Amino acid sequence: MLIGIDPLLGPELLCHLRAMGHGDCALIAYANFPASSVAKRLVRSEGTTTPQMLAAVLSVLPLDTFTDSAVCVMQVVGDADFAPITDEFRKIVVAQAGQKFSNIVGLERFAFYERAREAYTVIATGERRLYGNIILQKGIIAP
Repeated sequence: MLIGIDPLLGPELLCHLRAMGHGDCALIAYANFPASSVAKRLVRSEGTTTPQMLAAVLSVLPLDTFTDSAVCVMQVVGDADFAPITDEFRKIVVAQAGQKFSNIVGLERFAFYERAREAYTVIATGERRLYGNIILQKGIIAP
């Protein structure tokens, strides 16, 4: 255990988050996401939900301020709308990273998969709510 570090952030995940550079992405995936076939680096955390892991990750990961798509979710198939879980994501993102990141970008299913394949790491959660996936693009910590 470490002081000030969320206990959901185990050593392997902390290593990956720390190793990520500016512009690299982390995907927090729900239970049905094909995490094993998509991931370059996979961390399993099936005992957590996506919102729980999102809050933990954002406690240590700065979001990219140089893009309008630092936070992305998958759109509902056949609909340009967001899934209900996105409202919960937005509240966590705004609380942890600030109002600037309230504009969450929705990607069509296959566009989301393409972006997911480029993610530096994938965190597989036990989330069961549909569309419970979120991609975070890492920013910088200014001097």
